[in-house]
Amino acid sequence: DDQLVFGIVQGSAFEDLRRSSAQALAAMDFDGYAIGGVSVGEPEAEMMTAVEWSEPHLPRDKPRYAMGLGTPPQLLELIARGMDMFDCVLPTRLARNGTAFTAGGTLNLKNAEFTLQKGPIEEGCVCPACRDFARGYIRHLIKSEEILGLRLLTMHNLHFYLDLMTRARAAIEDGTFAGFRAQFIAGYKVRDGITETDANSPV
Repeated sequence: DDQLVFGIVQGSAFEDLRRSSAQALAAMDFDGYAIGGVSVGEPEAEMMTAVEWSEPHLPRDKPRYAMGLGTPPQLLELIARGMDMFDCVLPTRLARNGTAFTAGGTLNLKNAEFTLQKGPIEEGCVCPACRDFARGYIRHLIKSEEILGLRLLTMHNLHFYLDLMTRARAAIEDGTFAGFRAQFIAGYKVRDGITETDANSPV
């Protein structure tokens, strides 16, 4: 009885199709609305444009779900465009490839520079990986193909995403989201652990 049904807006890269799809679905009074047909390999600018075409026609009192997204900066950009909900494989998939998310950007812990580092993945992070293990040791686990290394990175990345959303919600509530968004994006650097294909792939 508690299951919710969402209508999914489609329309590819055509504004008129996005608009008509969103309007038709809004008239059906779903529990929530998703924007589909994005994050399938298109450039980020096109993805954001598709969201901008769809969002104004969706009810403001129902949750809006951006399907298959995204990187940390993308999530903040999508929140600014009216999105409420997300799902994304990046925290776990990149963890399996040895990559960690931090406020300063991605870190590929397979790199030799981390071999002897004794600090956590990210200073100030309270996840189990950062609380109890050093970067150098996690790198050792990954290079040795020990499953614990991937589990620790997965826990860290999931914690990072959840914490980012918690801070975004707090910023919205106290009226400082625009500044929070700008500051985070300015400090976030994409390094060698993630590519545009990673960010916009549906798998």
